[in-house]
Amino acid sequence: MQVILLERVAKLGQMGDVVDVKPGYARNFLLPQGKALSASNANIASFEAQKAQLEARNLETKKEAEALAEKLDGQQFIVIRSASDAGALYGSVTPRDAADAATEAGFTVDKKQIALIAPIKELGLHSLAVKLHPEVEVEIQMNVARSEEEAELQASGKSIQELAAEEEAAAEFEIAELFDDIGSAASEDDDLVAEEAPAEEDEAKA
Repeated sequence: MQVILLERVAKLGQMGDVVDVKPGYARNFLLPQGKALSASNANIASFEAQKAQLEARNLETKKEAEALAEKLDGQQFIVIRSASDAGALYGSVTPRDAADAATEAGFTVDKKQIALIAPIKELGLHSLAVKLHPEVEVEIQMNVARSEEEAELQASGKSIQELAAEEEAAAEFEIAELFDDIGSAASEDDDLVAEEAPAEEDEAKA
């Protein structure tokens, strides 16, 4: 099926290009989202008549997208989720969750702009592409953690595996100290018994 593009579409072409696409792709995506028109003579003539207006509108929205991109690019957003000790989420983080996190932080982002191939199902830092405009794309980072404290540690560069190893090492150290204290106390008791024994023998001789 031939369509005429009303804006730049990745891997297809630029505004005004007449391209061949699969009918399903045109009907389910390009046409309903206003990204293209079927390439009939009437639609091509209509496009040519509105071309200057469409290009001006595209330029305006592109400038708005670029202004947002300067602030949004490289931002990190925290999402708190329950997860196993191994870091597997009880659920997942979706484009809607990413868009909501960005919006809560003061950025206007729609879930349709989040380029996430598959939902996030593990704790950690995850980079996502955000398509603010057909010609403007930025990258953000989702910091998925079980708590704000864990998110801060992950942001400092520690993985969930490293955090788990540190917690395990700390627990082992505490247990070792506990046994040392018990051993020291037992040793002191032995010394005390040894000191008392000669005194008892002297009393018996007397």
